Amino acid sequence: MRYFVDTNVFIYSLIAKERLKKNVLHLLEDYENQIYVSSESIKEFIHLIQQNRIKLDIKKIDDIFEYIDSLGYTIKYIKKEHLKTFFNLPIEKNHNDPSDRLIIAQAITEKITLISSDTEFPLYRKHELDLIEN
Repeated sequence: MRYFVDTNVFIYSLIAKERLKKNVLHLLEDYENQIYVSSESIKEFIHLIQQNRIKLDIKKIDDIFEYIDSLGYTIKYIKKEHLKTFFNLPIEKNHNDPSDRLIIAQAITEKITLISSDTEFPLYRKHELDLIEN
């Protein structure tokens, strides 16, 4: 199976596995599953590191890619098709976070189940988001 992880689940899988539900951890650690992380999540991750909100031994950008590789995750880069979905995706109940909405649009476009800890993401199920809540 193929799964997308949102930014929080990506970070939890790196530094706070105890925050992942057992069923989610099982999916992420099953080598038969393909796990994707959005380039948008990587951008957010870099921003959090630069703001000293995440403490990891990161000295260069390649360190981040090594962390991603160590998890066995694949980066999905933003494409024109994702931006088209993002453009047409309604903003639900003032959920204005453009990074979240872009990750949601990516998952919808690719028809990949998204794993998220965000309590606002279920609002997008009516827009064809397949979601597993952490």
